[in-house]
Amino acid sequence: MGPQPLRGAVKSLVGPSLKEGAAAAVALAPLGALAPQGSSGLCISHSTLTRHGEILPPHPPQSGLDRNSPGRQLPRPTCYCGQGAQRGRKEQALLGRLLCTRHCAKPSTSSISFSPHDILGGRWGKDPLSSPGGPGSRRSNYNLEGISVKMFLRGRPITMYIPSGIRSLEELPSGPPPETLSLDWVYGYRGRDSRSNLFVLRSGEVVYFIACVVVLYRPGGGPGGPGGGGQRHYRGHTDCVRCLAVHPDGVRVASGQTAGVDKDGKPLQPVVHVWDSETLLKLQEIGLGAFERGVGALAFSVADQGAFLCVVDDSNEHMLSVWDCSRGSKLAEIKSTNDSVLAVGFSPRDSSCIVTSGKSHVHFWNWSGGAGVPGNGTLTRKQGVFGKYKKPKFIPCFVFLPDGDILTGDSEGNILTWGRSLSDGKTPGRGGAKETYGIVAQAHAHEGSIFALCLRRDGTVLSGGGRDRRLVQWGPGLVALQEAEIPEHFGAVRAIAEGLGSELLVGTTKNALLRGDLAQGFSPVIQGHTDELWGLCTHPFQNRFLTCGHDRQLCLWDGEGHALAWSIDLKETGLCADFHPSGAVVAVGLNTGRWLVLDTETREIVSDFTDGNEQLSVVRYSPDGLYLAIGSHDNMIYIYSVSSDGAKSSRFGRCVGHSSFITHLDWSKDGNFIMSNSGDYEILYWDVAGGCKLLRNRYESRDREWATYTCVLGFHVYGVWPDGSDGTDINSLCRSHNERVVAVADDFCKVHLFQYPCARAKAPSLVYGGHGSHVTSVRFTHNDSHLISLGGKDASIFQWRVLGAGGAGPALATPSRTPSLSPASSLDV
Repeated sequence: MGPQPLRGAVKSLVGPSLKEGAAAAVALAPLGALAPQGSSGLCISHSTLTRHGEILPPHPPQSGLDRNSPGRQLPRPTCYCGQGAQRGRKEQALLGRLLCTRHCAKPSTSSISFSPHDILGGRWGKDPLSSPGGPGSRRSNYNLEGISVKMFLRGRPITMYIPSGIRSLEELPSGPPPETLSLDWVYGYRGRDSRSNLFVLRSGEVVYFIACVVVLYRPGGGPGGPGGGGQRHYRGHTDCVRCLAVHPDGVRVASGQTAGVDKDGKPLQPVVHVWDSETLLKLQEIGLGAFERGVGALAFSVADQGAFLCVVDDSNEHMLSVWDCSRGSKLAEIKSTNDSVLAVGFSPRDSSCIVTSGKSHVHFWNWSGGAGVPGNGTLTRKQGVFGKYKKPKFIPCFVFLPDGDILTGDSEGNILTWGRSLSDGKTPGRGGAKETYGIVAQAHAHEGSIFALCLRRDGTVLSGGGRDRRLVQWGPGLVALQEAEIPEHFGAVRAIAEGLGSELLVGTTKNALLRGDLAQGFSPVIQGHTDELWGLCTHPFQNRFLTCGHDRQLCLWDGEGHALAWSIDLKETGLCADFHPSGAVVAVGLNTGRWLVLDTETREIVSDFTDGNEQLSVVRYSPDGLYLAIGSHDNMIYIYSVSSDGAKSSRFGRCVGHSSFITHLDWSKDGNFIMSNSGDYEILYWDVAGGCKLLRNRYESRDREWATYTCVLGFHVYGVWPDGSDGTDINSLCRSHNERVVAVADDFCKVHLFQYPCARAKAPSLVYGGHGSHVTSVRFTHNDSHLISLGGKDASIFQWRVLGAGGAGPALATPSRTPSLSPASSLDV
């Protein structure tokens, strides 16, 4: 007899005499056939639903019992799928066995699966609770159909209860949201570990990169920005950009990216894009499949108006290749050296002369083009000889002088002048270059390494120091003319570019972009973090947000002015933060179990507490500001009562019951309850006002309204999880304040936008790229005008403008697949 006849039998048997009906049902369904031994899954008894000991929905509540009444706290039964029966009425046990038959199958062993019909056939048109009846008939009137959905992560079942207001899943939005995102501003600059990263275009725009985005920044003029300014973005790359070169025409740009992997683990090959900085359109894709690991350095030729491009990859042999820019064809290739190559360049007088420098070497290359036949050219090398001069460990930079000589900056702080000599006729065919270079002069310029050299329009040379952070201008004969020192908190000089007039742009090793001159000094126009980011919170009523990470910096950003408002050194790694509803203070959780409360105006620490000795993953104020919840990796949530101004806190209690570290939590709108997620995919609910009690009956929280929704597990957001997920694919999630959309930060460098609620498996979304690392956090600003996203390892902060957010409600479109923005369509002008 199948489950449908059994349900009918139970329905007919349960009546005025439940015992009689139960006795008759024994003959219809032997226990062994109905409840297979060792089965697992969702199991149902009549008084409560259980999943091997977890209390699920009870009977409809009796009148006259408040939320904390002992009459509501039913005993924990044992489920009836071969695990033993609760002591009590035989008919209760029998009914449990009958109702359990359909649902005691072993859960799927795949990473993730969805089962929206796991409660008695899943007919969504019925309420879980039927019309009230007397105490004797309450069990028979209790309708168990359509009350939950279930998904599996790593084989672990996660049950989520459907709110009573939802009569059918078909009523829920099914398409992507009408709202879209446009990249408004990128905070940060990659100067910490990259070179060839800062240039000025013919238009006066400064071009640099961070993550997968090449930024075109216009100082002054245009809306926003410190002192005015605006950004445009080239977003054609699929992984982190590592180097740039600007064409002699000052318009075309070449950018090289590193290798990567997609979300399926397939390798993404490094490539060079040549693109137009005016239209942001890609003109040529060079070297797909030809480079290993990434593109380390590149340069356009100068003498022939940029017809050729030289590229050095990051393979063990650091392959040096020359390419035809217009055709994208390779003209010559050779193994360069096993040592790292840090810089490459064509001689401005002769494109057949190429220079590379790096670890313990300067190489002068002679390139013969092979009559323009692809792959037919040859490259021969002449190694620079240091002779009586000390051979430095690194030569990070060089520059060609107008007379043909070359200046190199090295790790000893010296500038060496390499003069040209006659061709080496004694070694024909043995790698002798047309011209050889020898050291003709040396000048000690800096304490520590020289990271950058720049030839100015007036013929003078600028050098940038590492350890001493000095910027020095040199005249003929390497005579020092003028100098300035970069403030220590900006780091060492990484790159130098000449702007309009006497203006200079300086990139630093602490990811700052400075603007100024040697006489007046320098001020920052772009700043950023220098290490992995995790902590993010937005101001409750201003367009400001706060970030923190592994660089131990706590930064407050002005979203209107696109600038850093202030920054302080935490001395420890900051992992999470949240503003008090008053906006007067902010709580910051650290990796040591310590947490601080700081005044947002004075930046002074007003409270300093420690809970446990493990890292804190989430801090969250209640919507009324009376409580602060702190989620720790010691599996506990610490609750503090807070003064009206947020300055004082005192321990109120602890929420104990999670079996793994806390990952996310949210407060209810009334400020009395908490929903939390943990590392082993639990969804638990807590009565904070009632004494930090665990609500074992999770079903009763299905209709609770939440002030924020950042938990990654829950009925309203389970559709954001991709098929085949291993449980680590989503790092952060945030519902908009108008409760129309939900933004998701995934582990594959993408930001997703879904409709809210997102309660359909494999829901479609709008997908946005640009980050070069796992996206660790997303948050909407107070008025939903912008979305902030953090790139983890790439240390980037993206400010997205939310478009199309007006109107009565989201449209119900149903695309056949999740749309992903192509590189061409994702260019923001």
